[in-house]
Amino acid sequence: MSSTGDSPRNINLALQGGGSYGAFTWGVLDALLEDGRLSIEAITGASAGAMNAVALADGWLRNPADPRSGAREGLEKFWRAVAETPGFASFTNPTLDSMTGNFSLGKNPAFIGFDLLSRLASPYQLNPLNLNPLRGVLDQQIDFERINAQSTLQLYVCATNVRSGRVKVFGSGREDGLTTDCLLASACLPFAFQAVEIKGEHYWDGGYMGNPALFPLFNATIAPDILLVQINPLIRDTVPDTASEIIDRTNEISFNATLMMEMRAIEFVQRLINDGQLRAKDSVEEEGSAGQLVRRVLRREHPKSTAYKRIFMHLIEGGKYLQEFGASAKYNSSWVFLCNLRDTGREAARHWLQHHLNQVGVKSSIDIAKTFL
Repeated sequence: MSSTGDSPRNINLALQGGGSYGAFTWGVLDALLEDGRLSIEAITGASAGAMNAVALADGWLRNPADPRSGAREGLEKFWRAVAETPGFASFTNPTLDSMTGNFSLGKNPAFIGFDLLSRLASPYQLNPLNLNPLRGVLDQQIDFERINAQSTLQLYVCATNVRSGRVKVFGSGREDGLTTDCLLASACLPFAFQAVEIKGEHYWDGGYMGNPALFPLFNATIAPDILLVQINPLIRDTVPDTASEIIDRTNEISFNATLMMEMRAIEFVQRLINDGQLRAKDSVEEEGSAGQLVRRVLRREHPKSTAYKRIFMHLIEGGKYLQEFGASAKYNSSWVFLCNLRDTGREAARHWLQHHLNQVGVKSSIDIAKTFL
């Protein structure tokens, strides 16, 4: 679809994982859907990003008369169910947290006890029945059969193969399709849950090898634009000096590592295209009375084609808003906190729409080298 005039601009979404911080992404998606000037072709996500992807798609498909409203309802329904599921939020004081703005669980006795136990014993010992509260939420809310049967919205969910250490991408348009187990695999933190077994292979959180994986979007989609919603901070202004701070920072770095490598590859290929050393598989033509340049990205018809796709990267960065809470807040699922994150995400998306929407389909709105390299 063309990105001219009043027509929605086609885009792909890449959604990072990060526990409860995924509610920031919920807010971003809610604002984008409400605005209506973007048409989503595909979504790739890991962990909480994958949860947001399927919640959006399920709501979209349940309301064909008004899919955007359906998607917004599906997202809110999912996050409300998360808040109502027993967890560490049961040991917080939402009223006090709201007044003070302190949503960290760093001094929460229940969280401290869990954190200590998880360093001494594995989930195979602490959770021998392999209970996961998210299973019930997904089973009750998401119609995976409907998602797998449609072709309107491509979904890609990332997990990490425990045995091989490689990324595994589950897709809605693939032979096996998406299931509850695929989503639980993508969100399987190894110190909290037993590895998820799917067809004889075992999987951990997708954030280790693709947070999120961008490569599924390169050849499977027409839109050249990828909007990354990043909720794991790249930069910290201070050097951690306590054990918990060091662990938190190493987790942030590892959960951004594969994204950084993919960004480096994108920047390298785009630079070669711009320098004329690689042939881009696109064409530029004049269209419309104003002679506006419209970039039309063509699908590669042969896997060995020497043409390379232009990628326009965009970023809504949640890390700078979220780092004040600390990594322990990723386990805080109180409704007050989730709504706080949602509202922050909505504001971030509105700011991006105001300043960068006109660049979709035309060029990147970030300097990849300066931002990620």
